[in-house]
Amino acid sequence: MNYTGINHLALATADMEQTIRFWRDLLGMRLIIGTGRPGYRQYFFEISPHDTIAFFEWPDVRPIAEKDHGVPAKGPFAFDHVSLGVETDEDLWRVKDTLEAAGVWVSEVVDHGFIHSVYAFDPNHIPIEFSAPAAGIDCRKRPVMTDISPTPAAREGDAPQPGVWPPVTHRTPNTEKKIYPGEGDSFIKTR
Repeated sequence: MNYTGINHLALATADMEQTIRFWRDLLGMRLIIGTGRPGYRQYFFEISPHDTIAFFEWPDVRPIAEKDHGVPAKGPFAFDHVSLGVETDEDLWRVKDTLEAAGVWVSEVVDHGFIHSVYAFDPNHIPIEFSAPAAGIDCRKRPVMTDISPTPAAREGDAPQPGVWPPVTHRTPNTEKKIYPGEGDSFIKTR
């Protein structure tokens, strides 16, 4: 498989206007897709050439309770925070200054060894981290395991391990490959 990044992370808001103002106008992410009809809306913001963040607008959704990034939770739980990469520490300071100028709470810059980060919340209380790579550290080129008691699977190394899952023995025949209609009709009409 050839991954290109996160196509989109889909979140929810009850206030698309406020969400656009934060993600597009404050953080500077282009609004590249907007789909909608009565009772349904989904907008996509460009993070990078390969990555976007999307929001469904659901009128009855309420902002989540603010939870500090990385603090353990109990009970059903699926999402802690999203970290958006920036190129340099200077970009990180620019994000911090921009958020503070808008009256948005933002943490101090934190050194995690491999990245430097600041933390904030969007208007929906979604926890956001902004991260810049630490100079001289590239965990993608040289993975690092500092866990003093890693899980057995982690001890096997950074590369995908063959034989863990059953191999594909049946490929979908071309005659059965069908793409079903979704929200794409509106894009077909604009071409």
